[in-house]
Amino acid sequence: MHLRTRTAVVVAAAGCLLAASAGGSVAQPAGTLDYVALGDSAAAGPLIPDQDPATPGCLRSLHNYPSVVAQSLGARLTDVTCSSARSSHIADASQTTFTGAVPRQVDALTADTDLVTVTIGANDVNLFTTALRCLNPLPEPSGTSCADTFTTGGVDQMRGLVDRAAPQWGETLDEIRAHAPNAEIVVVGYGTYTRPGGCPDRQPMWPRDADYLQRVMDSVNDAMAEQVRSRAMTFVDIRTVTAGHDICADPSRAHYAGAVPAESAAPLHPTALGMQAIGAYVADQLR
Repeated sequence: MHLRTRTAVVVAAAGCLLAASAGGSVAQPAGTLDYVALGDSAAAGPLIPDQDPATPGCLRSLHNYPSVVAQSLGARLTDVTCSSARSSHIADASQTTFTGAVPRQVDALTADTDLVTVTIGANDVNLFTTALRCLNPLPEPSGTSCADTFTTGGVDQMRGLVDRAAPQWGETLDEIRAHAPNAEIVVVGYGTYTRPGGCPDRQPMWPRDADYLQRVMDSVNDAMAEQVRSRAMTFVDIRTVTAGHDICADPSRAHYAGAVPAESAAPLHPTALGMQAIGAYVADQLR
């Protein structure tokens, strides 16, 4: 049963059960969606309160976007997202964290899983390391442009990494399908981290480097979307919903933390507000 149809059935069943139990004990809703969240720090929410004490090494927030999706859909959530995860940690191998190893994420899936969300790929191309190399606290010409460094000789090194990683992302999706044959599989992309030209007066990034970094993010999204659509899965592009809420935005509106976070969130990662917005948008796409 397609997830949207299944969700409607669950809501209707819950209403019937509540009506039948009026005046007596409250019955539990039948057919609750079994939802498993997979992915890296963009899904896990490092440093966002409150952190999950069950697996502290994953730096996973109890208020990340999977928790918002689960609450919105009334789903039973199993969240195995883990900061620093690569696609290999989804499908092939355990992941080492500072508090010990965690199992490969597909081990949380079963034939009874109804919904899977996954955000993965950025760590396969060392995107966070690239972002750090794009930070320049002083204006030009003091420092080195990451855009210039990564496109020396007219060859975009980061684009090459994305092109080489894309087939592996497809294999990861196939492994997810093999472990959750009856689930709707939803890949959530990465958002709009910085606006055109950046904001060098607020974030330590030269305009052309800010544009380059977002182009790399866009190439990851586009390559993953192609892998997703060729498998009749669902890709949720969150670039539009996060646009205008990037690292240049006022902290009261920002969906991503800046190089020096103004609140409890990892640098260049979703904020608590961002997780709420992303989760609400994903849930809306599934209704």
